[in-house]
Amino acid sequence: MKWIAQYGAYPVIVLGSAWGNVCLMEAGMGVLLSTYLPVTIGSLLIIWLEWQMPYRASWKPSTKEVIEDSAFLALVHVLWPKFLAMGVVYLVFDTWNGRDWPVARWWPREWPVPLQAVMMVLIVDGSRYWLHRLSHEWEPLWRFHAVHHSPHRLYTLNVGRFHPVDKGLQFLLDSFPFLVMGVPPAVLSLYFVFYAVNGFFQHSNVDVKLGWLNYLMSGPELHRWHHSMWSRESNTNYGNHLIIWDWLFGTRYLPADREVETLGLLNRQYPSGFLQQMAAPFHAGLDQAAR
Repeated sequence: MKWIAQYGAYPVIVLGSAWGNVCLMEAGMGVLLSTYLPVTIGSLLIIWLEWQMPYRASWKPSTKEVIEDSAFLALVHVLWPKFLAMGVVYLVFDTWNGRDWPVARWWPREWPVPLQAVMMVLIVDGSRYWLHRLSHEWEPLWRFHAVHHSPHRLYTLNVGRFHPVDKGLQFLLDSFPFLVMGVPPAVLSLYFVFYAVNGFFQHSNVDVKLGWLNYLMSGPELHRWHHSMWSRESNTNYGNHLIIWDWLFGTRYLPADREVETLGLLNRQYPSGFLQQMAAPFHAGLDQAAR
């Protein structure tokens, strides 16, 4: 039974959440319910699995961490992109007559919704790969991205620990172009469900095994190495949803003979509070170990 749970939990929950979204949309339940109900159920199942089959008992979060990560999740991961999206829609379509732009006719709206969503995933991952890689290799961007790498352990809720600047740059690649092209709401909804549930799984403390899916998906087994304290290990596995771009460009990393060890930044005293991490990127070298 444990083997079945380890190998079945990830595909069942991710695909089940996506299937739930499609069914709800086809039943006319509306975009909000069709989006957030599958994400809520999927994330709660992942949290339940963290208690039932944890990858590491020592990664159980403290109350303080849960409160801090909940603030990041609500304010930066959910509300901030919504605010940006509303601003883009207002400016592009209500102010700049975006419906008349040639780009608004580029998207293949006649394709089946799942196929459009797959196309969106491929495009987003191709561009996000290079933003993510640059955010590790170029120090000015790394200062903001270091906020996401500050936790010393992974669990479901710290998927949302991002600086607003870092999150805003991601928005320019994974939302902005598709809003401008007028991608149908059903496609955006399905993409968001996959993005959210896969993201929760990536950071989860669940002892799952992906097997051959580790050559396709950017799941938890790969993503743990991306959060290693050592740059030779963390400067790998940049894929947001998929790992195929890392495979193509030589940055996929999943050693078979050992498990990831210490997570986080070299500076073990890097601030963890919400307001402190808003200011942290403006202090050069704060992520480095004290000399």
